[in-house]
Amino acid sequence: MAAYSRPALRNLFDESPTPHIAHPPRTHCRDFYIATDGSYRTEGDGGLGVVIETRGGERVARLSLPDAVPNNNIAEYRALHLGLDVLAARTPRTTRVGVLVDHDDLAANVNRAILAGRGPDTRPPHPFNVPRGTSHHWRGIRARVAGFDELRAARIDSADNPAHPLANAPDQYRHVNREPERCVLPATDGRAGVSGEGVYPPPSRANRDRRGGEPASD
Repeated sequence: MAAYSRPALRNLFDESPTPHIAHPPRTHCRDFYIATDGSYRTEGDGGLGVVIETRGGERVARLSLPDAVPNNNIAEYRALHLGLDVLAARTPRTTRVGVLVDHDDLAANVNRAILAGRGPDTRPPHPFNVPRGTSHHWRGIRARVAGFDELRAARIDSADNPAHPLANAPDQYRHVNREPERCVLPATDGRAGVSGEGVYPPPSRANRDRRGGEPASD
């Protein structure tokens, strides 16, 4: 059950599947959340959309840029590459990141890359499925993924993606690119530091001990 009092991106991340990686309660609270989307039209007037928030819902950045791309796959990979570059420039390396995309293979590939980085031979448990023409952006995405302390990608519906309108109508949202640059650290809530350790998970996702009803320790 969604917790509607929470910031939009955090709520979407908590309630969405993360391909190839389990979604235990202790991982819910990230430091930053980023939603990206890329659009493609046969006329060549596509676009890129990026929305970045802290876990408290404070806006870090929004981008809505026109972009001529040959297909939708390249648009999606280019949008995430752009968004991660912007996030990396404004946050510390110790950042825990929640990524939201509406592209199945992209979410799966990002999480495969995370698992590959944890393994002894840097090979993913399942082969990458990288579309043709995206190799440059995929290398950039992998480099950014490796540069954050933790990162995980969730798959959301296009209709729920706040970056979707920014990517699909850059002529209408060009004003967001004039917003002042911000470098916002997520505020503590009295129970946890920036890393999010100790934050209680949503009740619907908590791993509860049958004896006492309290969340079980890891």
